[in-house]
Amino acid sequence: MGNSQKKAPGHGEGGGPHSQPGTPGRRRSHGNNTANSKEVQGKNTAVNGSLPADKSQDEPQGSSPAISGTAGESCNLDAPCGALPPPLARLKNEGNMLFKNGQFGDALEKYTQAIDGCIEAGIDSPEDLCILYSNRAACYLKDGNSTDCIQDCTRSLELHPFSLKPLLRRAMAYESLERYRMAYVDYKTVLQIDISVQSAHDSVHRITKMLIEQDGPDWREKLPEIPMVPLSAQQHRKDEPSAEVLQARAARAEQEKARKAEARFTLLKQEGNELVKNSQFQSAVEKYSECLAIKPNESAIYTNRALCYLKLDSFAEAKQDCDSALQTEPNNKKAFYRRALAHKGLKDYLSASTDLQEVLQLDPNVQEAEQELELVTNLLRESLVANAQGKLSLAKEPEDNNLTQTM
Repeated sequence: MGNSQKKAPGHGEGGGPHSQPGTPGRRRSHGNNTANSKEVQGKNTAVNGSLPADKSQDEPQGSSPAISGTAGESCNLDAPCGALPPPLARLKNEGNMLFKNGQFGDALEKYTQAIDGCIEAGIDSPEDLCILYSNRAACYLKDGNSTDCIQDCTRSLELHPFSLKPLLRRAMAYESLERYRMAYVDYKTVLQIDISVQSAHDSVHRITKMLIEQDGPDWREKLPEIPMVPLSAQQHRKDEPSAEVLQARAARAEQEKARKAEARFTLLKQEGNELVKNSQFQSAVEKYSECLAIKPNESAIYTNRALCYLKLDSFAEAKQDCDSALQTEPNNKKAFYRRALAHKGLKDYLSASTDLQEVLQLDPNVQEAEQELELVTNLLRESLVANAQGKLSLAKEPEDNNLTQTM
């Protein structure tokens, strides 16, 4: 790992004095105490999903499905754990169960006892010790003890360099202490191991902004050296992206599609409006129709196209567009007014009068509606008189009784 892993953290950039390995007295609380740390509950999203789909940063390393139950469920606490002897394996399993049940202080004690037991017994199993330190680091992180989390993660990485979970947990702890340079180095190392860790990408992007604000344009020169991860430690998943990566890609694709559609819609609407200003109503109809293919529920486009249809004397089409606009926006004054004009063009003066009254009820100050209502009322009166006279003249016509006349 380079200098950032080979040296245990001390004062300053390394992070606080060390305690002896496995000292139980370092436990601070049984809950998510965030004292002396700026870590916020829920910040685990900085690493969530960065592991295989069935794993989480919060899950203890080396946990067995046999002990993955919640409180009250029967668990096999005697399940074997690597090279650990049964008593120490049981301590680790108990710690894993307690951690999953949210009892982080009690889990910390179990991991500490297991670590002390390994050291006292002289057990030569770096992989098992690496996992125990990493799991205890997770407890410290949950308790808001970022300093001891960093220390245990560093020990874990000394035993098993380039292990993903300790790197992620240490990066989170560094970030919670606002030690952004060290956090940046660990997140970049994670991405060398597994490029598909989206949360690490997000964290690098976020911390980069903070480092630019903190150190200025030469911020890269102030970073510790980023270690080179050997090929043997890199996880090649290019052919099998994780579910999180696929979901993120799909979300980005949808966002880009929506952005392009919105831009296209705006352009077509502007072009249609410009054509209306130039009295090119048929061409404007085509532009508005393309808009509606993108956003079929946009009431303003329906009223715009209805205006064009009125200018083209296509009254039935204008009425239909106004109907569509009113379905989306029931109090649309323009839709009522233009539908009234369409009814007038179709000689349905009664319906035109009704729509104009709706306009004036919504806004009594629309003078155009008042004028049209007066005009339509006169037309309706004339129509009723004409109909009455027509019926009267039909009634006065003599009845033709000649049944032999050709029809």
